[in-house]
Amino acid sequence: MLLRQTENLPDHPAIDAVGPDVAAKMMLDGQVAAVQAVAGATNTITRAAQIMADTIASGGTLIYAAAGSSGLMALADVCELPGTFGICADQLRLHMAGGVPADGHMPGQTEDDTAQADAIATDITQNDCLIALSASGSTPFPVAIAEKAAARGASVIGIANNPDTPLLNIADIAICIHTPPEVLAGSTRLGAGTAQKVALNMISTLMGLHLGHVYQGRMVNLVADNAKLRERAAGIVRTIAGVTDQKTQTALETANGNVKLAILIASGLDPVQAQQALKVHKGHLGPCLARND
Repeated sequence: MLLRQTENLPDHPAIDAVGPDVAAKMMLDGQVAAVQAVAGATNTITRAAQIMADTIASGGTLIYAAAGSSGLMALADVCELPGTFGICADQLRLHMAGGVPADGHMPGQTEDDTAQADAIATDITQNDCLIALSASGSTPFPVAIAEKAAARGASVIGIANNPDTPLLNIADIAICIHTPPEVLAGSTRLGAGTAQKVALNMISTLMGLHLGHVYQGRMVNLVADNAKLRERAAGIVRTIAGVTDQKTQTALETANGNVKLAILIASGLDPVQAQQALKVHKGHLGPCLARND
């Protein structure tokens, strides 16, 4: 049987046949090579980001589906979107095989459970976007959900580390990150997982760019719900609007913590004008500020 790339061994001594220092270097080299493999998928990554942005802008839902290590990568991405970019939690869903392992136990057999796909698919509409991940590209759980989502007219983004696999063949946007063999054969939490995380970071950040949630390299739509982030929000308003600490705090209070609104208020608009400008320019701060110059 022909093994998938993620199941093969690399062409060098096994990590248990060398000393710890050499093994550590081999593992690091494997991670670096996995990250470099993402470069071959930048075109599909940018296309995926546009689809995700369009989904959010039109009121649709982003739905992540994965199992095992890929599920953990998806979990990290979806949980960071509300805080980083202010994406409404109602527009985000995660379906991880067996559920999120709060107790650290992640049963392997749940990735074969395709029965859940039917129940999950009932809530998917043609306005939604599914992001399905599988290192092998053939994990039954995300593949089954992808099939159902495609049948219901949703956009399907597939991320896998092996080419010409069921998940990628279903997907509207097939992101193949052809990572090299793992230094620990089949342990896709290593290179493949790292590459998936890098790809997800890129996709979701590009989505934030499309939605206007980044301005001058800053997170202007962040949710400042702790002391560190409130300080960051104040720094963003102060820097972009070019105002004093007092004006910054007054603007943030007037805007109820909304950073974009606070920037426009600190720049001279009243709250109604600021809201109207953001509405006209679909949340993009740059044109609003240009209008106010």
